[in-house]
Amino acid sequence: MRSISYIDTRGADGSRPAFTRAVVTGIAAGGGLFVPEELPAFTLPELLVFADRPYWRRVAAVFSRFGVDLDGDRIDALMREAYGVQWDDERIAPVVEIVPGTHVLELWHGPTSAFKDMALQCMPLFFSEAVDTMQAHGELDDDYLILVATSGDTGKAALEGFADRAHTGIVVFYPDGGVSDIQRLQMVTQHGVNVGVFGVRGNFDDCQTAVKAAFNDEVFAAELHERHGLRLSSANSINWGRLLPQIAYYVSAYADMVASGGVKPGAPMDVCVPTGNFGNILGAYYAKLIGVPIGRLLCASNENNVLTDFIATGTYDISDRDFVLTPSPSMDILISSNLERLLYHLAGPEQVRAWMSDLVGQRRFTVDRETFAKVREHFVADWVTNDESLATIRRVYAEHGYLMDPHTAVAWEVAERLRGEDPVLVVSTAHWAKFGADVYRALAGVGYGDALPSAAAGLTGLELLDEVCALAPNAGPVPVRLAALCDAEPRFADVVDAGREGIEGAVRSWLAR
Repeated sequence: MRSISYIDTRGADGSRPAFTRAVVTGIAAGGGLFVPEELPAFTLPELLVFADRPYWRRVAAVFSRFGVDLDGDRIDALMREAYGVQWDDERIAPVVEIVPGTHVLELWHGPTSAFKDMALQCMPLFFSEAVDTMQAHGELDDDYLILVATSGDTGKAALEGFADRAHTGIVVFYPDGGVSDIQRLQMVTQHGVNVGVFGVRGNFDDCQTAVKAAFNDEVFAAELHERHGLRLSSANSINWGRLLPQIAYYVSAYADMVASGGVKPGAPMDVCVPTGNFGNILGAYYAKLIGVPIGRLLCASNENNVLTDFIATGTYDISDRDFVLTPSPSMDILISSNLERLLYHLAGPEQVRAWMSDLVGQRRFTVDRETFAKVREHFVADWVTNDESLATIRRVYAEHGYLMDPHTAVAWEVAERLRGEDPVLVVSTAHWAKFGADVYRALAGVGYGDALPSAAAGLTGLELLDEVCALAPNAGPVPVRLAALCDAEPRFADVVDAGREGIEGAVRSWLAR
């Protein structure tokens, strides 16, 4: 299979790397994001045959068709490792019918109980493979330091994927007070000699902006190279290595939908995705481009509804928008980085450069009429309030015996509002137990901003899991690794200021440990 080269969304990086080099580099020179120079195409028979294959073979086939620059046997071996015994369901990404016409794609059966495992059990393997190859060929002397800004789930999944891997270190930054109690514990108790975790005084956008600033600081890059033999890279969804596995699970889901009778062969399905940084729903968009019969892409937002407004108006405006804390913290994002990739495909690099410049300088941009019309060809959107998301959890469990986390609840509610004639696939991004406190609120009928009942007021998020299981006896067990957090010892407690200086200072202190 011929290797596919990668180009950047802003047209500033002419290096045209292959897949493995794009994964290691992370972000393109000039601040753009890598996208494939060309896209493969799948026929319907090629898609449907996946239903009879194990998940790792499905993903290996997608990677091969995208021209990943490794031989087929090596891709197969890495996929076997990525989607192996660490998953609690051998189907990896099962599709579950809840009611006729509505299915849920469960993406949380991995080791951290969140959809980020779908990519971050895979991407570190390709990253290490690429670094090993470059060092063996004398193309690279340095090791890599992975910097990650997280709104909750990416941090733990990246830590789990990169822990104790050769030639890499990883430092994760999360908004202090802006993730669930269980998400925080997952990160600060992470094992591994090459990992570091810091809270940041601010919200996720503050974390993400600061980490991007550190990436663009040439003086800091030179310091890391000269003193520590390190180069920077990223495991956030700005890295194409995060996107390709996400495309694969939509390919897989369609095959399963047809096999179960959820959709007729060749007929379209709508996909509803709880959306923050736009990577997950972008994977569905790419799947549609390569031939998966996807109809509408339903973009579901929480009260940080900048994407809903953009899809409705063509204007992306955060100039006078407050950041809201919600029960779905992984979506608490105002700067949706992966939107840049969509805009590149719809309008090209020159327009993207102008719009990204406007976003930095004016905190807003407006796309032209033609581009807006193209957005509307594929996407519709709505948003859900904090209390509406909790009410959805309670209602769906009462009516169908299915317990979901607050992110999935946002998608479920939007799917119900926007559903048309086609079957809809609701994307479930986390196990309910990762957000036990808010799931308890939902089941107990307590509003998001209201005080918990006295019997629950002093309990931690982990302790509330027992209360959830009592209220929802059909919910199934708490994942073993989440339950084990009760006995895990925190390793990281430092909180740093937002901004480039805070991030760089944290990295220096971690390297000096």
